[in-house]
Amino acid sequence: MFQHILLATDGSEASSQAMRLATTLAREQGARLTAVFVVDPYPFIGIGQVNPMGFQAYMTAAQEHAALAHAEVEKLCEADGGTPIDLQLRMVEDATPANGIVQTALANGCDLLVLGSHGGSGMARLMLGSVAAQVLAHSPVPVLIAKSA
Repeated sequence: MFQHILLATDGSEASSQAMRLATTLAREQGARLTAVFVVDPYPFIGIGQVNPMGFQAYMTAAQEHAALAHAEVEKLCEADGGTPIDLQLRMVEDATPANGIVQTALANGCDLLVLGSHGGSGMARLMLGSVAAQVLAHSPVPVLIAKSA
């Protein structure tokens, strides 16, 4: 049914739930899996111009965080000796998380997008929005959201 699944990961517990779901689906469907980690550079716009070392430290930490998240996906893909999964790892550094996820899905011809949701509510969700909600609203590709408890 699915031939290419995009997994959006950020290393969170909700993302870990999505990882387990996406790797299981990829294995069962014989689908390729692309894992994307989007680094949001926008918190540092303006600050980076005043303090470029702060921006560089932020980007270095984000790249390390992406490597850890990708390693977790690789570990799940190799687990249980089942059907091997064709895995690609991507990192996007020049887009908001929701836009980076949707654009990566489109650029790679993915037919399913899997991501986690923290299940935020109240003022935080109203003020910040939810990446999962934004992806769901803007993706022409079907979206499967794994909600953490």
